[in-house]
Amino acid sequence: MHPVRKQRLMIVLFIVVFSSVAIGLMAFALSKNINLFYPPSKLVNGEAPEGVNIRAGGCVVPGSVRRSETDLAVRFSITDGSADMPVQYTGILPDLFSEGEAAVVNGQVQNGVFMAEQVLAKHDENYTPPEVAEAMANASAETGTSHQASCEGMDMSGNKKY
Repeated sequence: MHPVRKQRLMIVLFIVVFSSVAIGLMAFALSKNINLFYPPSKLVNGEAPEGVNIRAGGCVVPGSVRRSETDLAVRFSITDGSADMPVQYTGILPDLFSEGEAAVVNGQVQNGVFMAEQVLAKHDENYTPPEVAEAMANASAETGTSHQASCEGMDMSGNKKY
């Protein structure tokens, strides 16, 4: 083999190996930070892994919010129309958090309770997170009902009903 070709081959092999290692390391690092979304029905059915950071979302069930008298602990339930998931959170809730409105929680499932590390509320009256709207639409299609969930005044696409 000609020395110039051999040098080019070594350069190409080095680039391929280096790129493969770099891509592998990036994929490994990103896999630790992936936040998968699960609707409450999948959480209740046990389809979500326990002890792994995930996202869940739905509408806050009216009448389910219970605040602790002694600290910042809050317990509430979220629903996608077919199942309710109890959520426990310690901290200050967003100003827009209220019963009957869409919310997304980040945290882990432990012993059938979602232990939230972060609670996100919808940002205006016309917004439902896309994952929540899709999960609610799927739950509605599975049950064969036209469930409007607990989100008062919202249709399944997150638009305001009139």
